[in-house]
Amino acid sequence: MTVYRATPPPHDPAESTGRLPPIQRKRRIRRRRFFSGGLGLVVLLLLATVILVSVYTDAGFSPDGTTQSTTSSDDVPDSISEGGPVIDVNAEGEVRTYGMPAKTIALTFDDGPDPLWTPKILDVLSRHHAPATFFVVGSQVARHPDVAERITAEGHEIAGHSFTHPDLARLPNWRREMENSQTQLAIAYATGRSSSLMRPPYSSFADAISDEDWQTVQDVGAQGYLTVLDTMDSEDWKRPGVDAIVRNGTPKGTGGQILLMHDAGGDRSQTVAALDRLIPEMQRKGFRFSTVSAALGDEVNPAATDEAVWRGRALVWTVHFADFVLDILWVLLIVAGGLIVVRTLILFLFAWRHSRHRRSPDWSWGLPVSAPVTIVVPAYNEEKTIAPAVRSLAASRHPNLEVLVVDDGSTDGTVAAVEELGLRNVRIVRIPNGGKANALNAGVALSRSELVVMVDADTVVEPEAVHRLVQPFGDPMVGAVAGNVKVANRGSLIGKWQHIEYVIGFNLDRRLYDTFGCIPTIPGALGAFRRRALTEAGGLSTDTLAEDTDLTMAIHRAGWRVVYEESARAYTEAPASMKQLWKQRYRWSYGTMQAMWKHRHAVVESGPSGRFGRRGLPFITLFSVLLPLLAPLIDLMALYGLLFLDRKITIIGWLAMLVVQVLTAILAFRLDREPLRPLWTLPLQQIVYRQLMYLVLLVSALAAVTGRRLRWQTIHRTGDLSSAPSPARGV
Repeated sequence: MTVYRATPPPHDPAESTGRLPPIQRKRRIRRRRFFSGGLGLVVLLLLATVILVSVYTDAGFSPDGTTQSTTSSDDVPDSISEGGPVIDVNAEGEVRTYGMPAKTIALTFDDGPDPLWTPKILDVLSRHHAPATFFVVGSQVARHPDVAERITAEGHEIAGHSFTHPDLARLPNWRREMENSQTQLAIAYATGRSSSLMRPPYSSFADAISDEDWQTVQDVGAQGYLTVLDTMDSEDWKRPGVDAIVRNGTPKGTGGQILLMHDAGGDRSQTVAALDRLIPEMQRKGFRFSTVSAALGDEVNPAATDEAVWRGRALVWTVHFADFVLDILWVLLIVAGGLIVVRTLILFLFAWRHSRHRRSPDWSWGLPVSAPVTIVVPAYNEEKTIAPAVRSLAASRHPNLEVLVVDDGSTDGTVAAVEELGLRNVRIVRIPNGGKANALNAGVALSRSELVVMVDADTVVEPEAVHRLVQPFGDPMVGAVAGNVKVANRGSLIGKWQHIEYVIGFNLDRRLYDTFGCIPTIPGALGAFRRRALTEAGGLSTDTLAEDTDLTMAIHRAGWRVVYEESARAYTEAPASMKQLWKQRYRWSYGTMQAMWKHRHAVVESGPSGRFGRRGLPFITLFSVLLPLLAPLIDLMALYGLLFLDRKITIIGWLAMLVVQVLTAILAFRLDREPLRPLWTLPLQQIVYRQLMYLVLLVSALAAVTGRRLRWQTIHRTGDLSSAPSPARGV
């Protein structure tokens, strides 16, 4: 056992937060943390608000007439059930009803405006010079204000039919008032007019009013509205055929009528055709057509106040913005789904071929490699894990091997733990604390071999791992080799989830990247390098927090091949708590984005750097950054669909995505020759663990965009290497 004290290369100031005084640095860090964290919260709240607005304004309803009340009508006055279709209940509770004059028909259209059918109906009305009353849904007016404006511009009447088309009888009074007032604001913005008429959704004739309906009529009357029912139902919502609609809309005598029709809510072609026959036929019989207000002798749609117009503008813009954002979310969901399908197909095709090719009897990297190897192990306060790690490395079955432990200014018993092993092929170098990248550079500078293997201090390796890891150097173009890293402490639920993630997200993807020659990261837990490749790449940099990704990209750009050796297996201790996991993945995500940004110019360069930039960076961006950023939409929109859309279709869609994940997991576990038992936790991982990873990536992206500077965050070690190979523990 040899212990050295070495002076490390100068500490890179880029790893610090700047040259400001400590108090000012702390304040700046707090401000940036607050800003990036606050921005993340704002984004989440904005998305939640947009979805809620879209849900509220998405009037997905059944047509009037399809919902019938089953309550009694004992409290309904006879004057109402036997009175006219227009009901006026004033603030004092006085009740009056009105009907249409003889031989007068008030054509009324519910549920619009619709951008397709309402203009067609307006064309028919204009051709026959027949005015009508349109009972509009406020959210539809907000979405199609131009159609609502045309209604009033052509002399027709516009009135309220609630904002989202709910059953008002089942809502509290405050919600009824909101439904009506928001509808009035939308009408005011679109037309500059107001209306005192209101027709409750799902209403019918006066003699069909129930006790619940009567309470609604009284409430809206107290708000200043006249309730307008109907006396004839064309039943066009059933689409019974043009003849049936004309027959249902033809009065039996000469009494005045309020005829119910629809200009939205589905295919209204029969309504348009029936209307074109019904109007001239009634006109030949001496009937006249009128709006409801004109027939009662009232003013049709008086001017709205300026305040109402401005408030309506704010409401309409809010609806438009919510719709715009939700449309974007649906588009991004389609993009995410497409990327998942493409990635899955590519994985199944290329990863499987990669595995079969490497395992074929004829496969060889070249002549066997038995050159000396130096294993560099950076260590900072790794007392709990360093002994089994070094013991497993020192027992590696490779000729002429040394282990170089670089103690990065540890304050615990890390050095003592290594010294107690008494291993002859192990050296210890003690340097002042300067960060992991600095420690690795010091180790490379002090190594005695052309081949350098880097292993984390919390990782144990299989006896043959190092020998297998350096075999790809039989190809003189190979500059770096990635090992197959697995989770050692997989006994807990969070350990199983990380085990699944390592096998699927890391090792399976690494096979795919290897096929395309663009492996983005040589894992710090187990990776091998040619010293020459390290030199040409500039060594490990402190510019980013993902020094392994940064170095790997630099080696690609220097013209070296980076490959994956699946048979070189190592077992590392993964974070044992959600807090520790958050710290690790936050650093990984942020550091990866830093590395990609640092090497962005490779896209426009020539030679090996350009080939990696134009092939590797887009590939990595799509499947390692963009897809994980968009993937949360699958769960978000699934929740949206579960609550507000067709639940059966939503569940089927979500389960289909889960099946894709399960099939991908089975492929990955089979290729890695891992037992499938941990996959029983996969559905729960999709619901719980995946959400944490989404949030980590989102916060990391926001931190990168806002320019927040992160420092290295140490992970608490437990020393649990329970799933590491028994030979490594026993040497």
